[in-house]
Amino acid sequence: MRPNPRRSTRGGSKTPSFHFPCRHQERQAKKKKKRKHQEDEILKNGSAPESVRETEVSNGSVSKKEKKHKGGSKPEEALDGSGQKSGENTVTGDGEVRGSNEGVVVSGKDVNDSKYGALKSFEEARLPDEVVECCKNFDKPSPIQSHSWPFLLDGRDFIGIAATGSGKTLAFGIPAMMHVLSKRKNKTSKKVNPLCLVLSPTRELAQQIADVLCDAGKPSGVRSVCVYGGTSKGPQISSLKSGVVLDEADRMLDMGFEPEVRSILGQTSSVRQMVMFSATWPLPVHQLAQEFMDPHPVKVVVGSEDLAANHDVMQIVEVLDDRARDERLVALLEKYHKSRKNRVLVFVLYKKEASRVEDMLQRRGWKVVSISGDKAQHARTKALALFKEGSCPLMIATDVAARGLDIPDVEVVINYSFPLTTEDYVHRIGRTGRAGKKGVAHTFFMKENKGLSGELINVLREAGQIVPAALMNFGTHVKKKESKLYGAHFKEIDANAPKATKITFDSSDDEV
Repeated sequence: MRPNPRRSTRGGSKTPSFHFPCRHQERQAKKKKKRKHQEDEILKNGSAPESVRETEVSNGSVSKKEKKHKGGSKPEEALDGSGQKSGENTVTGDGEVRGSNEGVVVSGKDVNDSKYGALKSFEEARLPDEVVECCKNFDKPSPIQSHSWPFLLDGRDFIGIAATGSGKTLAFGIPAMMHVLSKRKNKTSKKVNPLCLVLSPTRELAQQIADVLCDAGKPSGVRSVCVYGGTSKGPQISSLKSGVVLDEADRMLDMGFEPEVRSILGQTSSVRQMVMFSATWPLPVHQLAQEFMDPHPVKVVVGSEDLAANHDVMQIVEVLDDRARDERLVALLEKYHKSRKNRVLVFVLYKKEASRVEDMLQRRGWKVVSISGDKAQHARTKALALFKEGSCPLMIATDVAARGLDIPDVEVVINYSFPLTTEDYVHRIGRTGRAGKKGVAHTFFMKENKGLSGELINVLREAGQIVPAALMNFGTHVKKKESKLYGAHFKEIDANAPKATKITFDSSDDEV
């Protein structure tokens, strides 16, 4: 019989020490559950519970707790300059936290200052008409835009975490244009230098960002230039000055480009504003921010930092054998792509697999293009253009197309091969169901992928999707494993773990 840890034995002997870890784990579990409840309250009500308010320090970790006022009476509530109760939505200390009914959490120094209030309309931003001309088709700023613009226009270092398709490009693009216009007004020299640098992980995403910024900057005369390898260097410029934006910073580190990112940042002006935008916030990106950013950056999280799929996407997971995938893919195309006019995106894992699946479908009479690192840049650009404009609405792609690309009206995503991480799965299926539209993601899952079954089941359950029995048979356990590439999922990763290195297969320089 197991001894009772609460009952002392005769002779004054102490409680057996092997019971303490169990009690300690119970206490830790209760604390964790309590913290989770408090975070949910912030997201739900826009303020921390009255009984306890947590103090957030600049690096995002919780350091203190402010206990409920003794004697049953509440402490006096001060008013800020706007006449609003400063105790509402406020966690004081080295940093502050502000919640909203939109599921947005803002943290950092002075975030509750009235000048940093979220914008409810484009008019509140008081931007020149030529700058907001690009937003004329929208009723109001998206959540990430409305919460980021006040800080970015004030020159604050900034971290923005929001899902794909949430308007992140203009979230940093419009403040960048205002910065350029301000510098232009005070300019005395005729020398032309870049005033804002945007870094992105892939050529396609860099081109997409440049297209958005070029269109947005036309009315105000702000020019944007896209710089990447594989094309002529003649029209490209590389000198850097003043502003830095890291878009999809996590993906750049995933792909092993941290040394290059550090080298570029080392050449920028020491007097700079640094901004990071991403859909996730893994440890390597956190460490990069701590090194290069202001000690007190603002952090805005729209939704959750946890791994979650777009709820507008219906997820169908099918467990099958490797050899059955070709025939099943053709059957699904007959179902989802019957008109041969709607956009369908098929994801594979490797470059050679992309070419093989493309050839297989072409032999069977399907009009299809593919995009992968094996193709020259002009061929990749052409294939993407044909897919976007609808001339060839069926495309095979590796994960080079999964991050950040805004391809309109993709109705169906088919995962022919499951990706290496569940995070990449979420980004893949995020190519459909954008801008409030519904989408379908049909995924092939094989026994070779069973190590990711637990994480996938969690994603499906969180989105209220059906979990097939065949997938449940692989188990629901989420395996704890160290990864130097995907820190978002591995909370226990050592900060001193080896850095990611760039891996190159054949001729590709931007994907694995």
